[in-house]
Amino acid sequence: MYRKHFALTGFPFDLSLAPEALFATHALAEATARLKHLLALRGIGLITGEAGSGKTTVCRKFAAELHPGLHRVCYVSLSTGNVMDMYKSIGWELGLPTERNRASAFRVIRAEVTRLAQEAKQQPVLIIDEAHHLRHEVLEDLRLLTNYQMDADNRLCLLLVGLTELRRRLAMAVHESLAQRLVVRSHLSGLSPEELPQYLTHRLRLVGCELPLFEPPAIEALYQCSRGVPRRLNRLAHYALTSAALDKARTVTAEHVQSAREEFAA
Repeated sequence: MYRKHFALTGFPFDLSLAPEALFATHALAEATARLKHLLALRGIGLITGEAGSGKTTVCRKFAAELHPGLHRVCYVSLSTGNVMDMYKSIGWELGLPTERNRASAFRVIRAEVTRLAQEAKQQPVLIIDEAHHLRHEVLEDLRLLTNYQMDADNRLCLLLVGLTELRRRLAMAVHESLAQRLVVRSHLSGLSPEELPQYLTHRLRLVGCELPLFEPPAIEALYQCSRGVPRRLNRLAHYALTSAALDKARTVTAEHVQSAREEFAA
């Protein structure tokens, strides 16, 4: 209902935003730079952050900017199964037939990676989202999947993406070999207090609004309630706009944010 009240062309804090329309936060810029470095090294990378910090968004932006003729991106989010389940997911993404056993699946995937790298001249990029759910043996097999010619020739770029606990798991002795092969590590934090007003302005402009709808105390309240975490911030801003529209207010106040916080927690 607030779209009509504020004369907006869409919902400014909708989660489904095109990669090119993302606000260039410091965290996003730093993570993107690290991922480009990972691509050049063809190694194993790690992106972590708390829920809603924008990990998947960073991956979407990273993948969208890769040339489809030069890179083959495989995105896998099923990470709660065993090794064979993981191999099946990777195989499906690569368009490979389903194998019946672990050894065959491993061999076929490795052969396809080699074919892409040497014949098709495409760099395979495997992104494993929600990797904090991965079992120990799955993490170990993913490491082995990146071993080519006794570590002298990296053909597969592997990116592990997960919650902060994934960093702690990789610090365990059982994963020492994998941790030693991480060439890029990036931990996403929320927006800074200085970035928040610019972020709100950016999102409102995307739906045709040039007016500062959020009062300074409301912006401060948004930051205090969300800690700058994008997903939580977007939901709070959405509910705050709804509250302001119900009051027939021209701007969003700190009271509207507080009302949104209560609805958010309900």
